[in-house]
Amino acid sequence: MKRRTFLSWSTLVGLQALLPTSALQPGDRLVGTMPLGRQGRRAPPFGTLLSSGINARLFTDLSTLTPATLVTATDRFFVRTAHPRALPAAAGWPIRIGGLVEHAQSLSLTTLAPLVKPMGAHLLECSGNADPTNFGLMSVARWDGAPIAALLARAQPRQGAGRVLVSGVDDPDPSPTSIPGASWIFSREHLERGGAFLATRMNGSPLTADHGAPLRLVVPGWYGCTWIKWVNQIDVVDDEAPATSQMAEFAQRTHQNGSPTLARDFIPATLDHAATPVRIEKWSMQGKLVYRVVGILWGGSRPTNALLIRFGRDEPFVPVDHCPMPASIATWTLWSHQWRPKAPGSYLIRLRIDDPTLTTRRLDSGFYVRETIIDEV
Repeated sequence: MKRRTFLSWSTLVGLQALLPTSALQPGDRLVGTMPLGRQGRRAPPFGTLLSSGINARLFTDLSTLTPATLVTATDRFFVRTAHPRALPAAAGWPIRIGGLVEHAQSLSLTTLAPLVKPMGAHLLECSGNADPTNFGLMSVARWDGAPIAALLARAQPRQGAGRVLVSGVDDPDPSPTSIPGASWIFSREHLERGGAFLATRMNGSPLTADHGAPLRLVVPGWYGCTWIKWVNQIDVVDDEAPATSQMAEFAQRTHQNGSPTLARDFIPATLDHAATPVRIEKWSMQGKLVYRVVGILWGGSRPTNALLIRFGRDEPFVPVDHCPMPASIATWTLWSHQWRPKAPGSYLIRLRIDDPTLTTRRLDSGFYVRETIIDEV
């Protein structure tokens, strides 16, 4: 039995947490899982670093998620850009804080260490996470780091200087898909109120080189293009600061109105509420075939479980069977829905949030639609 075709029976213990208490009866059994994706598209290899530098990718296999594995192991955590070849040694890594401040700083990792503390689990999603075979440029880790607010307080920004430019080392090699340059300008209020921090540890161990060692910016609830890796410079700037090349590159993917020339005209690159299936389980229950769709819910400004699902354009949206209210919007949560297809065939699975007060741009556009082919009913 192939790993991606059938789940191990040890996984069933975790799966039961996704089912109502009375859902499983004696004799019920998991037959297998159905492929998800789009016809004619093959999923990329999972857990393997492809290429190098700015062209690198490593995809996380979301189909294996269970309640016990909601934090992604570091070696399986997705990579959008691997470390540059010319990355300086961590031992002498400088962190310079300057710009419009009263006291410019040049810190070392040693002087930063007393500010580092556990910052909890946070989800990271690449703004270009557009592969419908898996959406594997998304993962969750537990982070330790130093709050940006504490660093800025030491430097004392000048009156009226309300924006912060965070820059990192980047790969200067040419790329067909990316522009060299790693920096983003934030409102100081957004960084401090949102709990942004410079991460030094990931899942209890020091950051690896491909995940930004020795310092990576973490901006909870924002797209990955703002989580600058290999941070070496923080500058306080004014409202006339131009947008950086990275901001221009990712303007469309972060839902900007065009590509503003000034950083102040960029809206926050926050994650909307979103959801997608990650696997479809084929069960034999009381002698009948039942399909159970398992998926993830993440993002947004406040927790919600008002999730609707639809199978095909001609069917109505219905409430998801089992969608617990998330305790936090910092990570993802699992949901499940029992499904009895009317006939074999191809089905497009689409989700929606039943709350018009919430922003769901990607979800409403069909960005996270998944396709499956049912072979028997």
